[in-house]
Amino acid sequence: MFKFIIVIILSVTPFEVLSKSRTVPFDTQHDLKQVIKNGEFVYLGKATFSILFWDLYKSKLSTTTGKYPIDNKKEQLIYEIHYLANISSDDLIKRTVEQWQHLNVPKIQYQEYLADLKRIWPDIEKGDKLALLLLEAKSVFYFNDAYIGVIDSPKFGQLFLDIWLSEETSQPLLRRDLLGNNYG
Repeated sequence: MFKFIIVIILSVTPFEVLSKSRTVPFDTQHDLKQVIKNGEFVYLGKATFSILFWDLYKSKLSTTTGKYPIDNKKEQLIYEIHYLANISSDDLIKRTVEQWQHLNVPKIQYQEYLADLKRIWPDIEKGDKLALLLLEAKSVFYFNDAYIGVIDSPKFGQLFLDIWLSEETSQPLLRRDLLGNNYG
């Protein structure tokens, strides 16, 4: 009987801790909707990226504190991109590299991630959503709310987000709209 009580206590405790915590354990990251529900995310801002008269995507930024930047060890961030046009995985990676080059990121800093991005990112069709969750120094990607892969590096997430959120971004109005009250 004593062993049975210990087993019950041990099996209940993690769920109680999870319900009180703002950190979602990594092994449950297979559905973005569940991550958002469990993580108590606070919306910061949204933006639409357009070239001339064509809207290419709408994006949304949320964190567990409602602030940016975040402490990667204690807080989480979700950046969602809703695509309004088709884009191949190769073209998406090419555009990402172009933005890192615009930010003067040395090739040595991003080159190691290109194979991971090629493996993780699918071809995008109009209506698809690609999302990034920063969680405990990991960058977890979702495609249409389903888990598609992770880059286990404390540096990648910020490097990727800098494309939109750096003060040196090529799209300062998009940055302003995403950061909302955190702009400045």
